[in-house]
Amino acid sequence: MFKIKNLQIYSVLAAVLVGASAAYAQQYPNRPVRIIVPFAPGGATDIVARLIAQRLNESWSQSIVVDNRAGAGGNIGGELAARAAPDGYTLFMTSGSIVTANQHMYRKMTFNPEKDLVAVTGAASGPQLIAVHPSLPSKTLKDFIALAKAKPKTFTFGSAGISTQTHLSGENFMHAAGIDAVHVPYKGEGPALVDLVAGQLIFATPNMAAAISFVQQGKLRALAVTSRERTKQLPDVPAVAETIPGFENLGWFGLMAPAGTPVEVIRKVHEDTTKVLQSADFNTRLTQLGMVPYFRDPQALTKAIQAESAHWAKIVKARNLVVN
Repeated sequence: MFKIKNLQIYSVLAAVLVGASAAYAQQYPNRPVRIIVPFAPGGATDIVARLIAQRLNESWSQSIVVDNRAGAGGNIGGELAARAAPDGYTLFMTSGSIVTANQHMYRKMTFNPEKDLVAVTGAASGPQLIAVHPSLPSKTLKDFIALAKAKPKTFTFGSAGISTQTHLSGENFMHAAGIDAVHVPYKGEGPALVDLVAGQLIFATPNMAAAISFVQQGKLRALAVTSRERTKQLPDVPAVAETIPGFENLGWFGLMAPAGTPVEVIRKVHEDTTKVLQSADFNTRLTQLGMVPYFRDPQALTKAIQAESAHWAKIVKARNLVVN
C-alpha cells in the first residue's frame, strides 16, 4: 500500500510539474529577453543575433536585448550564459566553435558547454572568405600561397579571437595550404576587419556575412570563398577548392540556453525562431550576406555539435592549438 501511495503521489507531482511548465511556456515571454553575443559588434554572430532579435521582438511584443560580451574566444559570453538563470530570459547566440572546439583548445574553462548549455535552435550558416588588403600584390589564391611560403611566419593573420570560427577557418586553410602565419586575435570579427581594411593585417578569413560589404566596396580583396563552390553574391571569387581540391569550411550560428531551461520554453523559442528563418524578408537578408538558414531542432543541433566537436579535436591536435 505504501508503494502504491508513493507512486500515486509521484504521478500527481509529475502532472503538477508538467502543467506548471506548460503554463509557464504559455506566458513566456512576459518581460524582456536577453541574447548574449560573445563577440564585439560588427561580426557575423552579432549580425545574425540582431536580425533574429528584431523579428522576435515583433513576434513576441517584448524587447529583445542583444548583450555583447566579448573575450576569450567566446568563453566570457559562454560562461555568462551558462551561469544565468535557466528561465528562458537569457539566450546565447553561439558560433559553432565555442561549443565544439574551445573545450579541446583551452586547458582551463570555467564552464562545460556539453553540460552547462542546451541546444535550442539553429539560426544561420555560411562560408568564410580568404581576404587580403588590396595593396597586397597577390591577385589569386595560388599567388598568395606561394608568397606566404616564400615568407614563412611573417604574414599576420587576424581573427575574432583564439578558437573562434574565423580563427579555426584560417588554421584549417593554412593546414591545407601548407603555410604558416602569425595569428593576431581580436575580441571580435568587427575589430579585426577594421585593422585589415586599414592595412594593419596581411589577411583574415572572416565570415562572408561580415566582410562582403568591404569586398563590394573595394576595401578588401577576396581571393577565395571557403564554400565548396562559388557563391551567387560574389560570383567572380573562386572557391578555395579550385586551388586546393576538396577544401570546404562553413560556419554556423545558433541559439542555446542555460541547462535546466524548461523544455516547453526551448520548444517555443525553436518554433518561433524557425518561423523567422522561413520568412521571406529574413531569407532575403541572409542571401545578401551570403548565408542560408540553419534549420536544426534541439536534438539535431545537439548531434551536429557532437559530430563537429570530434572533427575539431583532430584539427586542434594536428595544429597544436592549445591555450593556457
